[in-house]
Amino acid sequence: MNSQDPVRLAIDVMGGDIGPDATIPGVERALGQYSDLHCLLVGDETAIRSRIARSLIDTRVSVVSSTEVVEMDEAPAAALRFKKNSSMRVAINLLTSGEADACVSSGNTGALMATGRFVLKMLPGIDRPAIIAALPRAKGHVHVLDLGANVGSSPATLAQFALMGESMLRSLEGLTSPSVGLLNIGSEENKGNDTVKAASELIKESGVNYVGYVEGDDIFNGSVDLIVCDGFEGNIALKTSEGLAQMLSKIIKEEFFRNPFRKIAGLIASPVLRSVRARMDHRQYNGAMLLGLNGALVKSHGGADALAFANAIGVARLAASKNVVNQIKRALADHPGLLKDAS
Repeated sequence: MNSQDPVRLAIDVMGGDIGPDATIPGVERALGQYSDLHCLLVGDETAIRSRIARSLIDTRVSVVSSTEVVEMDEAPAAALRFKKNSSMRVAINLLTSGEADACVSSGNTGALMATGRFVLKMLPGIDRPAIIAALPRAKGHVHVLDLGANVGSSPATLAQFALMGESMLRSLEGLTSPSVGLLNIGSEENKGNDTVKAASELIKESGVNYVGYVEGDDIFNGSVDLIVCDGFEGNIALKTSEGLAQMLSKIIKEEFFRNPFRKIAGLIASPVLRSVRARMDHRQYNGAMLLGLNGALVKSHGGADALAFANAIGVARLAASKNVVNQIKRALADHPGLLKDAS
């Protein structure tokens, strides 16, 4: 896309636990942040027009009507087969047709993945998509994939994840040689199961800046830029980090309100506490890209509020403006043997 052209994002307005009450304010927040953004809002037209600022319609926002909604507990196969006019499906169709440069949804993850695979198709040589997102740590952040799209990934699939993630970081963050680690139960060469050991050898041969095995604590205190793992372990790590951050915030609040003297101490420490809470706030890191699809599809957390959804829109905008999908295509084309061997 031309750098002077607006970034066009298809937004599934009806997805998620909160729906338009979160997505529309999130869109308005994102439009305030990014002057180059144009959003195609997909969903119930009445619900959209009743919530969006009138001044934005036809200038920064286009309304695309759909008549169905994929429920959060709906079976992916049923959503794919029977809800062809859902806000999720129509939004992804806009990406396929070229009317949008990227797509954002906070809807049903399984349905989003199934629909994405069916409509967008996979990149050549890639069999499975992977969910990648940034997680906060003491200094900056770390990207982790896969965060739940696959269970039981083969060694070749894990190596593909490494290639795709490494290419994404080079594009989005301007890193010339991002470091890549493989999540394991120990850093020693003899640790891990056969799948992890075989994946390690493939990643070594791929030419990425592979630092070897990393452990769970390296997610939060290590210096590696990208951590590769199967979706089973990745999703556990993601939910654990979110739960830990929420628990710490709750404990700190409870302790400062335990008695009047602590309340006073809390008031004095409030600037520091706000800063700590902001650094741990998972909403600031909302927006996970589904790598491996032939299009930039971003998954927002189902329970995202306006702030979190705006950040997911920011991820999609950056992916579109940096042309991440084509960058990944080129990176994968340099490793035809690895693609051919994937299972």
